[in-house]
Amino acid sequence: MLVSREPVDRDPLSAALRPPIDETEEEKAHRLADEEAAKRVSLAIDEAIKLEDKQRKKRRLVRLLLLGQSESGKSTTLRQFQRLYTPNAFREERILWRAVIQLNIVRSIHTILDALNDIRRRDVYPSSTYTSDPDSDSESENHVSLPYHLEELRRRLYPLHHVESLLIAKLVPPNEHEATTLGVGGSNSVNGNVPYYGNSYPPSSHAFRHQEVFVRPGAAWKLRTSGRPQSAGTTGQETIDESQTVLHHCCPDMIALWQDHVVRQILRRRKIRLEESPGFYLNDLNRVTSLTYFPSDDDVLRARLKTVGVSEYSFHMEAGPETGTEWRIIDVGGSRSQRPTWVPFFDDAIIFLAPISAFDQTLVEDRSINRLEDSVLLWKEVCSNKLLAKVDLVLFLNKCDILASKLKSGVRLAKYVRSFGDRPNEPEVVEKYFKSKFSAIHREHSPIPRKFYGFCTSVTDTTTTGGIIASVKDMVVREHLRASKLL
Repeated sequence: MLVSREPVDRDPLSAALRPPIDETEEEKAHRLADEEAAKRVSLAIDEAIKLEDKQRKKRRLVRLLLLGQSESGKSTTLRQFQRLYTPNAFREERILWRAVIQLNIVRSIHTILDALNDIRRRDVYPSSTYTSDPDSDSESENHVSLPYHLEELRRRLYPLHHVESLLIAKLVPPNEHEATTLGVGGSNSVNGNVPYYGNSYPPSSHAFRHQEVFVRPGAAWKLRTSGRPQSAGTTGQETIDESQTVLHHCCPDMIALWQDHVVRQILRRRKIRLEESPGFYLNDLNRVTSLTYFPSDDDVLRARLKTVGVSEYSFHMEAGPETGTEWRIIDVGGSRSQRPTWVPFFDDAIIFLAPISAFDQTLVEDRSINRLEDSVLLWKEVCSNKLLAKVDLVLFLNKCDILASKLKSGVRLAKYVRSFGDRPNEPEVVEKYFKSKFSAIHREHSPIPRKFYGFCTSVTDTTTTGGIIASVKDMVVREHLRASKLL
């Protein structure tokens, strides 16, 4: 005779969760209450995950591509975004830009000294007067001789070569040899980088050309500059370094050099316009060479530091209605050799920067090509690209402040851009003319019709640029919502 038995539950998990056999009614009530509370917590977590997922889809990643030739203002535009929407992080990093600003100052002074060296080597009998016509367009300077006080300034400013070497070592890793090859080498060089001249004069500036220092993408140069691992909340000023000390002691001589009327004549003859270049601080030497100097927001925006390759910067908005939204801004190399690198980065929107003040300048990498013509050709290439047909293009006609200064000084646009004709040589007229030309290219070469977003800017101007960037940000966000069918 067979005896039926209940199946034995050998699942260890079920056994562990099974209520105790001798559980009292009071214990059972407590257990059920605990289970109900745990269930409510679990449901709340599930609901929070669903809400977070919904918000993530609504706020999906926003990506912007910054495009333009070298020195068009891409890096400054990026810093403006950081200043406006991640102000805490921007303030924390300001001290790290001091070395860059120091290098910008040294490079400006060396540009002047190189120009003086060219003048000096043309005349072996220096006198105390500057005898040539400063307004002459002739390149013949055989009758030019330097006053004695300029020779003395040159000697007293020799320590700046050592400062330059220190700053490059701080900003650039040792393996980046091409960024630190500043001199002609040989027996008169120190560490193979910056020439040391002792009591003799430097060689001709035709042999001694300061190549521009560049850094690779990422935060590596900031870590090297800080001298310690970067951590959140590091806002205190560093101890005074050797570079700042030397600059402070050389400040009176640098001011005397920059303000000297003979120097200004030489720079004008040689068409060297330092005040139009990025990284210009010669009008603020007393402040920026102070031993207690701490870079301001404007100082950081004006700093010049060339980056090569593709740089992607990711940050979360700290201010505004999109707080927490992740933005990624991609800055591609501006020189002609680097332009193929931007091809894979077709994204939500492109901000194209065209420096319209450069109508009378040529590219650094190719002196035969006008900078304005190069911007126009690159803009046409971007507008006509079929892969970018549905990408929003935002045009920044940049450096309008320099444009206005240049036109006011008497430089006539029609001399370089013949199609400008006999229109008034005034900033408002010139800006309107350039905007219409770029708009026409956008309209004629876009594969499909799309709206034209064009702004006349000076990206170092925090007030004006802040409003423009806010408008661009809102436009990009609206397009994202529309693409996600949430608007």
